[in-house]
Amino acid sequence: MAARRSLNLTSLVLTSLLLLFYGAGNADCFVTHNNSTERRSLLDFKDAITQDPTGIFSSWNDSIQYCMWPGVNCSLKHPGRVTALNLESLKLAGQISPSLGNLTFLRQLLLGTNLLQGSIPETLTNCSKLVVLNLAVNMLVGSIPRNIGFLSNLQFMDLSNNTLTGNIPSTISNITHLTQISLAANQLEGSIPEEFGQLTYIERVYLGGNGLTGRVPIALFNLSYLQILDLSINMLSGRLPSEITGDMMLNLQFLLLGNNKFEGDIPGSLGNASQLTRVDFSLNSFTGLIPSSLGKLNYLEYLNLDQNKLEARDSQSWEFLSALSTCPLTTLTLYGNQLHGVIPNSLGNLSITLEQLNLGANNLSGVVPPGIGKYHNLFSLTLSYNNLTGTIEKWIGTLKNLQGLDLEGNNFNGSIPYSIGNLTKLISLDISKNQFDGVMPTSMGSFRQLTHLDLSYNNIQGSIPLQVSNLKTLTELHLSSNKLTGEIPKNLDQCYNLITIQMDQNMLIGNIPTSFGNLKVLNMLNLSHNNLSGTIPLDLNELQQLRTLDLSYNHLKGEIPRNGVFEDAAGISLDGNWGLCGGAPNLHMSSCLVGSQKSRRQYYLVKILIPIFGFMSLALLIVFILTEKKRRRKYTSQLPFGKEFLKVSHKDLEEATENFSESNLIGKGSCGSVYKGKLGHNKMEVAVKVFDLGMHGAEKSFLAECEAVRNIQHRNLLPIITVCSTADTTGNAFKALVYELMPNGNLETWLHHNGDGKDRKPLGFMKRISIALNIADVLHYLHHDIGTPIIHCDLKPSNILLDHDMIAYLGDFGIARFFRDSRLTSRGESSSNGLRGTIGYIPPEYAGGGRPSTCGDAYSFGVLLLEMLTGKRPTDSMFGNGVNIINFVDKNFPEKLFDIIDIPLQEECKAYTTPGKMVTENMVYQCLLSLVQVALSCTREIPSERMNMKEAGTRLSGTNASYLAGKDKYAS
Repeated sequence: MAARRSLNLTSLVLTSLLLLFYGAGNADCFVTHNNSTERRSLLDFKDAITQDPTGIFSSWNDSIQYCMWPGVNCSLKHPGRVTALNLESLKLAGQISPSLGNLTFLRQLLLGTNLLQGSIPETLTNCSKLVVLNLAVNMLVGSIPRNIGFLSNLQFMDLSNNTLTGNIPSTISNITHLTQISLAANQLEGSIPEEFGQLTYIERVYLGGNGLTGRVPIALFNLSYLQILDLSINMLSGRLPSEITGDMMLNLQFLLLGNNKFEGDIPGSLGNASQLTRVDFSLNSFTGLIPSSLGKLNYLEYLNLDQNKLEARDSQSWEFLSALSTCPLTTLTLYGNQLHGVIPNSLGNLSITLEQLNLGANNLSGVVPPGIGKYHNLFSLTLSYNNLTGTIEKWIGTLKNLQGLDLEGNNFNGSIPYSIGNLTKLISLDISKNQFDGVMPTSMGSFRQLTHLDLSYNNIQGSIPLQVSNLKTLTELHLSSNKLTGEIPKNLDQCYNLITIQMDQNMLIGNIPTSFGNLKVLNMLNLSHNNLSGTIPLDLNELQQLRTLDLSYNHLKGEIPRNGVFEDAAGISLDGNWGLCGGAPNLHMSSCLVGSQKSRRQYYLVKILIPIFGFMSLALLIVFILTEKKRRRKYTSQLPFGKEFLKVSHKDLEEATENFSESNLIGKGSCGSVYKGKLGHNKMEVAVKVFDLGMHGAEKSFLAECEAVRNIQHRNLLPIITVCSTADTTGNAFKALVYELMPNGNLETWLHHNGDGKDRKPLGFMKRISIALNIADVLHYLHHDIGTPIIHCDLKPSNILLDHDMIAYLGDFGIARFFRDSRLTSRGESSSNGLRGTIGYIPPEYAGGGRPSTCGDAYSFGVLLLEMLTGKRPTDSMFGNGVNIINFVDKNFPEKLFDIIDIPLQEECKAYTTPGKMVTENMVYQCLLSLVQVALSCTREIPSERMNMKEAGTRLSGTNASYLAGKDKYAS
């Protein structure tokens, strides 16, 4: 019996040990079913998600223990307790469930870069163990939870790039372990809490791109661990603290205060912050002198003081320039201040590492110190809009790495030095509005990368050198208002990327070269006010991109061509050429007569009768117009922005769309819906965009689109018919825009399956590049060709509409921004807050509070171009975990490009492959390489390094020309 009892005891002990061992090895499984709160909270979160494109939640079910669900991590020390939830960049839509507040062991909550809406649940403050909180780049609204300070263990918090409103809670100061906080690119207001000074361990503060006001707490400058302080693009004001010691800002590296309302002096004590590498005080109202103490900053690389009221009038006030010689500067930009007098010779003593120098829009005079020629790394030099004089011969030829040279609007004189040809890396050269004379040096033919050449408004003489034809990448040639003579070079067609040619106001002679007909992407040609003779070449008929042609005040004769640009009376000017005749009827030119005596008599008779009948017709026309004007007055209305449109009522639009029927619904957006319809008695096909005024931002979106269409006109902008702002049948406010209906829908439906089971429509290479050219052209116009540049902010395939001929039109300006360029606006003006866009197309700097810019649109265009070439959305499920469409393409470029391009393009490459050669050797593939290079250049991480839309359009035009030439060659 004792032996049996001993055996049973031994067995019990072994069983217990075995169970204990088994439990230790399977802790999660052993405890799971006893911890229903954690599981239920995760399922509540899943239920609140309305969109899961990657399908990550498909395995969140009972078949797998919840600690093994994708994105979920649990504690080993406390089995079954969730410690991390990582669902970043999965394009999840929906709301954040308040049940997450039950996960009290949670240390990491990573939900950044999704489409989450709604507010941040107050219950999240129950997760007191949180160390990392990332909700950036979503669509969250409301205020920051007032009890955020309960998260006392938080070290990293990123709520940037949402639409959060209200004040910054002062309770953040309770999070004493916080090392990084980013609230950038929201709509926060009020002041920066004084309590921020209690965040003793903080290293990085990003508050840019909000509407913060008031002064910056002095205590913020006392944080000794602080490395980055970004307060740019707000409405902060006041003076900076006058005393900054080395102990106060011991580790500060970035101090970014640009685009605010700061005033007063730049404190000389700033030189005590010895670790500073980047200082940006641009677009403020700082006054006084630039302190020489900045020369104590032995690590300073970037200094931007643009658009302030800083002064320098004598040798003492220019001492800062000598002091900066001890800094390893790569960028010095002082554009738009009140710097007077001669530039000191100490300009030549700055660091040899200098890459960018901008002294434009000041009151500088005298000659440029020749010491500037020592900066062999300089790639951008801007001295525009000053009163500088003298020649440039002594220093220009040594700056061999220059890519951009802007001397516009000065009084430089003398000849353009032959040594300027040494600048073989030039991309843009603008020396317009000076007093340069002499001839154009033939050495200019060495600018093999030049896209923009502007020599207009000088006194340049002689003929245009034949070497200009070497500029294969040239897109803009401006030679207006000089004293050029001789004939236009016939080989200019070798510059096949030319989009703009302006040679007006010269003394050119001879014929218009027929070779101009080879400039397939030419958009503007101005040869007016010269001494050109002969006929207008019929070849100009064939230029499909030509929209503006001015040949007025020459000695041209003969019959006017009838096709292409000659069909558009608004785009052509032929005045002052008395020998021209015929042409399209809308030009109203006299007919070309046969040279017989009878015909000549008839011709002179017509010349006599025409004025008589013309006078009578004019009188009748005036009577008709007055009558018609009265009759039509009740059908038209004057809009607030000054354009007269067809007047339509809510009832008209209701009838046109069959009471806004679902069957006529063609799209929904963030601010409303778009319906197709037939308007009026003539049943004009229209698209009616109805704004849902109950949605946040809809009213603002309507006003933004109205403002956008007020001053801009371009052939690739979606044509608007009218605007309707009235009340509906119930008395509620009603706002709508009426556009021409685009029969081929939007680009989205041509690039991707629409989910209806049908095959997508075929889209060949030629159509894709044509569409890209259309959009590049209109963005070029919006960015560079109007007084105040417009930033579209939401470039994507669904906003690109296609007409019968597959010509692309850019639409939806609901979140567009009127960019106040630093060269064009008053100081201190901030950009629009609450910048929105579409995930996948938003440039990375917007997430960090970057101001809306043309560089941002260029980034979106680059993403769009990659999407057109790969057939993959930037939000495709294959992208995530650090992989996006940009680095995906970059990684496969160029060796594996064929494997990642859209299947129809692969087939087209194969179709044009010559037997016996590889696919990669054919012309379609080579053109694809070129397009990908453009796209990757537009999507570089640093905005200033991106290709702008002028350059992008030029490269696309060149690629298109190469494609057409190669196609013709293959066909032959």
